[in-house]
Amino acid sequence: MTDIPGAVPPILAVDGELPTGAWAYEYKWDGYRCCLRAAPDGTTRLTSRNGNDLTATYPELAGVPPAAFGGLATVLDGEIVALDAAGRPDFGLLQRRHQRRPGTGRPAAPAVTYFAFDLLLRGQDTHLRAPYAERRAALSRFAAAAEPAAGGRLAVPPHYTGPGIGPQDLLGIAEQHGLEGLLAKRLDSPYQPGRRSRLWIKRPLVSTQEAVIGGWQPGDGRRSGTVGSLLLGAHDAEGHLRYIGHVGSGFTAATLADLLRRLTPLARATSPFDGPVPREHARTARWTEPRLVGEVAFRAWTRDLRLRQPSWRGLRPDRSPEGITLPGPPPGNDR
Repeated sequence: MTDIPGAVPPILAVDGELPTGAWAYEYKWDGYRCCLRAAPDGTTRLTSRNGNDLTATYPELAGVPPAAFGGLATVLDGEIVALDAAGRPDFGLLQRRHQRRPGTGRPAAPAVTYFAFDLLLRGQDTHLRAPYAERRAALSRFAAAAEPAAGGRLAVPPHYTGPGIGPQDLLGIAEQHGLEGLLAKRLDSPYQPGRRSRLWIKRPLVSTQEAVIGGWQPGDGRRSGTVGSLLLGAHDAEGHLRYIGHVGSGFTAATLADLLRRLTPLARATSPFDGPVPREHARTARWTEPRLVGEVAFRAWTRDLRLRQPSWRGLRPDRSPEGITLPGPPPGNDR
């Protein structure tokens, strides 16, 4: 039997201002967080942040040549990323992989790359308690042999430490190149599986919120016969699903068709939200079981915890509805 290492729940960053001193900095990649696990024979499994098996969804990553792992059991933390023609991460391209109907027989497109940014296990050596600086050094040694053998399917993006360039400079570069933001990781920090830790601090350039879809409104005009807008929610501290607004922009025709196909079987007679939904949205709503998670970009939170000017970014099959929560008080505008 193939001895594949177990999945490691990812450490999660907190929002905050970028620190200086004994920290390393990495760019944020606009993709799906993923634990990549390889057995000594090279058999590979991909596990999402919420524990789902993504191996069949990304066969090119599951098919990384065994030589890339050098005959050693390996566990990596990283991100599945789709790159545009200019080599920049494009979340919209990644969405196309999840809009194809099963069994079409068409090849997977667009292609994706696994960006590894942490090495958690190598052979018999677990690195979870090692400081970030040591894990990164071990990852660099692994990458020297793995990247040439992986045929472009596995990459280790750079990290930055020491004098010469500061976090604000790097954040400016990220903005110029259309990247998602910056992550700061303390050099002496161990890896803390499944925890949201201040040892990792993120500074996104765009405010985003993951949300549970609890219903939709039919479209009219050019959207007649399909989805006009989605009704969104998130869980409060008591676990109740609260309505946080509706989104009607940011959709392509393909996205709308895909959403309608996914939402139709989830239809239900009553609202899944705990608490009221504004009458103008509830009156024509088509309620659904709260099983799908999506992501929106938005300008700010209102005082009553509603999204201001949200725009659809895409579905998040790597997230569980139960894990989608409201921001803590007071609501921040720079999530």
